Amino acid sequence: MELLESLVCIDKNLQVPVYLQVANEVICSIRKGILKPGVALPGSRVLAQSLNVHRKTVVAAYDELYAQSWVDVLPRKGIFVAKNLPNIAPRALTDAPHPVGFASKTLYDVDDARVICQDMFVAPPDGNLVFNNGSPDTRIAPLELMIREYRRLASQKFNTKYLMYGPEQGSENLRIELAKFFSETRGMHVTADNIIITKGVQMALYIISQVLLNKGDTVIVGDPGYSMANEVFIQAGAQIATVPVDGFGINLDAVEEICKKQPIRMLFVIPHHHQPTTVTLCSDRRMRLLELARIYKFAIVEDDYDYDFHYSSSPILPLASADDYGSVIYVGSFCKTIASGLRIGFMIAPQNLIVQATRLRRLIDRQGEQLLEEAMANLLKNGDIGRHLKKANKLYQERRDVLCRLLQEKLGDDVSFNIPNGGFAVWMEYKNGIDRLKVTQKAAEMGLTIGSGCEHYNDSLLQHNFVRLGFASMNVKELEEAVDILARAIKKVRTEEGNSQLK
Repeated sequence: MELLESLVCIDKNLQVPVYLQVANEVICSIRKGILKPGVALPGSRVLAQSLNVHRKTVVAAYDELYAQSWVDVLPRKGIFVAKNLPNIAPRALTDAPHPVGFASKTLYDVDDARVICQDMFVAPPDGNLVFNNGSPDTRIAPLELMIREYRRLASQKFNTKYLMYGPEQGSENLRIELAKFFSETRGMHVTADNIIITKGVQMALYIISQVLLNKGDTVIVGDPGYSMANEVFIQAGAQIATVPVDGFGINLDAVEEICKKQPIRMLFVIPHHHQPTTVTLCSDRRMRLLELARIYKFAIVEDDYDYDFHYSSSPILPLASADDYGSVIYVGSFCKTIASGLRIGFMIAPQNLIVQATRLRRLIDRQGEQLLEEAMANLLKNGDIGRHLKKANKLYQERRDVLCRLLQEKLGDDVSFNIPNGGFAVWMEYKNGIDRLKVTQKAAEMGLTIGSGCEHYNDSLLQHNFVRLGFASMNVKELEEAVDILARAIKKVRTEEGNSQLK
């Protein structure tokens, strides 16, 4: 049939396989009414010769058309456009009248307070500079190296293995490389069996809470602290007991007092560059905390999210490296090492807890992305991650120094802060009665997004004037612009407050 041959146009440069191009062109002609039901189609040899393709390509196209019921195959007669074409138009489930559009609310009851989560993600306005809570600069992420590994692993040699179901605990290669990495950098003598891969620290905290916490259990946390961890513990039914955080970390006297009065199931601690205050838990408090955990038999969840970034001195080894009794659950992620959108985290614990965590992980998400995990394993093995960390450490230290210098020069009379010895952020307090909420609002109007500071304390209504300024994700020019806007916002607030008092 010369008509069909003239209707089919093939472009071998497209990503779509040629046989699907042929099948799609035929379907399009049938739907337009050009090829009528019952019309005979040319044989595979004839059409292949006319289209200058292999006969197997046409056979595959006809097989696809037959599978979708667009053609009928009659033995010893040939291939014909189906007399009963597939009905591709959607049909209503019922003829009864129904509301137009998708329902805005369920017909059945949903408890709007069932899931605890105060601050959902809201993207800052386009073009705004952002003082975030402390995130790496994605512009220096080793994406080319990651893409290189993806391409290699996506080849025919590997893709059958890594694109199918794999171990719920995570890539064995990644867990082996992580065990080596933690031994070299953190003094932790663990094996792959002690590690489960998660999608960031948040998933690890959720799994830990669901496995270990029962309704009414008490969890000790620092105040101020990491609110998203507190929300996870509350969601699991736990009661939060807060202890103060000073210049040396969480107050262990307060921890011991709570332990003497009631059973404690878990304590959550960020030992390096505490969120949000940036302080580091000192060595003697670390050893005392381990001893308290041994005496009162509670779990320590050690969130060491940015251990790899130290500028002023060598880091203190994690609690997990000195834990001989199985008290510490160690969590961290590559979300801070490389980029927040790269969702690879890890949880390290005694094997009996890892088994339970793995079973729960299977119910939540079945497994992680094998290609991503295998690529990360190779980057660790090749030393690419280590080289990136050295480069990022130097860069982020420079940015810390620039921000602290600018704050001192331009805002020295209006703010106070301590220079952090590592991490990604500065914990800053407004002085002279400056209202942090008003400054945040004015800065946003001028093109600078700053957190309000409400999320850091267990009591969100607590009166304080602290904010957390993340510096790692902005270059020097951006930091200069950001501090300039912040200075103008503070000046604007003070002027408006002065005018208000005059009235």
